Amino acid sequence: MTRDRATIAVVMFDGAPMFEMSVPISVFGVDRTANGAPRFNLLSVHGDPGVLTTTGGIQLKVPNGLEALQHAGIVIVPSWRNSGELPPEPMLRALQEAHDDGALIVGLCMGAFVLAAAGLLDGRRAATHWYHAPVLAAMCPQVTVDPTVLYEDDGDVVTSAGTAAGLDACLHVVRRFWGADAATAIARRMVVPPHRSGGQAQYIRQPIPDISTDDDLGKVMTYALEHLDETLDVESLAARAHLSRRTFDRQFRAATGISPLQWLLHQRILRAQQLLEHTALPVDAIARQVGFSAAVSLRPAFRRVVGVSPQDYRTTFRAKETNHSRPRPTDDHPQDSCCTTDRVEDRAPSTGP
Repeated sequence: MTRDRATIAVVMFDGAPMFEMSVPISVFGVDRTANGAPRFNLLSVHGDPGVLTTTGGIQLKVPNGLEALQHAGIVIVPSWRNSGELPPEPMLRALQEAHDDGALIVGLCMGAFVLAAAGLLDGRRAATHWYHAPVLAAMCPQVTVDPTVLYEDDGDVVTSAGTAAGLDACLHVVRRFWGADAATAIARRMVVPPHRSGGQAQYIRQPIPDISTDDDLGKVMTYALEHLDETLDVESLAARAHLSRRTFDRQFRAATGISPLQWLLHQRILRAQQLLEHTALPVDAIARQVGFSAAVSLRPAFRRVVGVSPQDYRTTFRAKETNHSRPRPTDDHPQDSCCTTDRVEDRAPSTGP
């Protein structure tokens, strides 16, 4: 069966948390094509029959049954109600069939328990909320559970930690299939960071600094972003922050969950993605603009982070731009607001933030 990657099925359960279930709907269920995002076809699917009651006593009448999974290129299980309860057998069979037929299966937060029960995580690395990670690891010893990362991408299966990490995983999926610009367009309208690395820690001791503030660490991050084409090492960045290397490294990890060098690498790869999408510069020139000595140095790092070579990435996303498959971003539309009410239906609505 041919599956449309832009058809996204979100499976909902009785008793599951409202926030987690709303995350993929917020990313894929609102039409943001005017700002450069792709057009998605959202299918809300009930994993339990009847009217569902979520946290806060809110009742949901979900329009689609499990048969809708036959059409989805991406199937998202955003949560589960109880780690000690086996998910319904029809749901597990539907997930297995969708996976076998080529759909990408995504488990957000406790959704990893559903994917594990379906046997889709056997022999794989998986993420879930750090609080529930020991339970999943004990229940499923055949799964390597990482309680520290925001999300894990294992090709045809993606899992994530809880709450906001679900947004990171969904944006990662957008970036993987539709490019960095598409993910940035959605994130900008949602007023969330467009790219947090999956390897970033789930729990950090203090908020990530706002790089537009006068915070010393923020100033250093701003400087690094403005000079990605130059040689940047931890010693020079630490000196700009008026800190020893050891103290700088410790404070940077405490603020971001990753090392300065990891953060720099991901920023350079993100900039390379943008240049590949929007310019005709040779890969060698792009490599130098983002701080690599030559294309031969960029290629293995790019493939490790993005999953494909720079040329394959350009072929995919420059072709989309050339064919005008999505409008370019504009500033004519207001950003998402907590005061905006969206009606989420079977298909992505024609209006919304």
